[in-house]
Amino acid sequence: MPRKSSPRTDSDCSRRDFLKTSTVAAGALAGGLGIGRAAHAAGDDTLKIGLVGCGGRGTGAAVNAMRADPNVKLVAMADAFEDRLKSSLTGLKKQMPDKVDVDDDHCYVGFDGYKHICDDKDIDVVLLATTPHFRPMQLKAAIDAGKHVFCEKPVAVDGPGIRSVLATAEEAKKKKLSLVSGLCWRYHTGTQEVMKRVVDGAIGDVMAVQSTYNTGTLWHRGRKEDDTEMAYQMRNWYYFAWLSGDHNCEQHVHSLDKASWAMNDQPPLKAWGLGGRQVRTDPKWGDIYDHHAVVYQYESGARVYSFCRQQAGCKSEVTDHFFGTKGHCDVLGGYQITGENPFKFRGTSPSMYDAEHVALFESIRSGQPINNGRYMAISTMLAVLGRMVNYTGQEITWEQAINTEEKLAPESYGWDVDPPTMPDENGRYPVAMPGVTKIV
Repeated sequence: MPRKSSPRTDSDCSRRDFLKTSTVAAGALAGGLGIGRAAHAAGDDTLKIGLVGCGGRGTGAAVNAMRADPNVKLVAMADAFEDRLKSSLTGLKKQMPDKVDVDDDHCYVGFDGYKHICDDKDIDVVLLATTPHFRPMQLKAAIDAGKHVFCEKPVAVDGPGIRSVLATAEEAKKKKLSLVSGLCWRYHTGTQEVMKRVVDGAIGDVMAVQSTYNTGTLWHRGRKEDDTEMAYQMRNWYYFAWLSGDHNCEQHVHSLDKASWAMNDQPPLKAWGLGGRQVRTDPKWGDIYDHHAVVYQYESGARVYSFCRQQAGCKSEVTDHFFGTKGHCDVLGGYQITGENPFKFRGTSPSMYDAEHVALFESIRSGQPINNGRYMAISTMLAVLGRMVNYTGQEITWEQAINTEEKLAPESYGWDVDPPTMPDENGRYPVAMPGVTKIV
């Protein structure tokens, strides 16, 4: 039977601090880390992986990792829910039987399962794919334990979480540990090629960015008869801001990451916006909004116009447009640039989900660390800032947002603990109201 257990949690960084630190080279796969952690505990060339978070994305990340290198093995798994872990393990064994070597003693169930993964001296690489709320504490535990990390997006849901991630990323640099982000478009060949040209000035100075991620509604897992409120919210984590950050953070972060890439990963001065909960109003949808629109203003005068929506029956659109003084770049509409320096990517792009892990393992084996920590924190903070301006209805500066004391976390973790958001007597959850909800 899987082992059962139960989390702990939290550093200061301003926009000025971001700008002082050298910008991450856009799209670069260079850098990585050392297989140097002593020819691995096994004494051979096998890299051993521990998976934290066994949902769809975590299971997929494990497959991507095992496909990315001929000599890796999955040896341990952790998840808050036993049924999810068992289902994931069964599927992984069927799909990649030669690379899955997880016995019952290395299946950890509960809020503290990640600690067992991090404490396991045989494990070289930790894949973090739980709900975004837990990312900062789990990333810190993994780096503190000397593990290389693949870290899914987004990396936090609030300012304190972002500050923690930034501090942990710096610690990873000191320890020469690889930290690869799940912001997968940075590892997509076509996107890399067109973005390299944007960053190098092919469209001139970037004056405006339009980032759009409009989709329909997603999954909902319902409520089991014996679910506590914590269990219900954890199973339906997407619809609670304390767990997901809202959908502009959990999903739209991909678009915001490309926008940040075009802006050389420099934070904006401030943002304002509007959003709400117009269609998806049933209590089953928790406390998040169903649409967001945010304007981010940069020191250069450039602006990023960000739109995302999750409403059924509406036009879907996922696009990234960059407008510069010398041309226009359409990323997902053909990886092309028009204007003074036209370009169209005509090559092929291997799976970006595999490519992330190829880069991670190559960096470990070459002893040249990759550290995506800075840009994954900036892009996530853009999303957090967007939620803050829409929930409050106020214009908020980057400095205010990054230094906020608003911490979306319960007092402790356990199935009988009340989550930060609780329903009223009618089963409805409190929803942020612009003009009423305050900046913390």
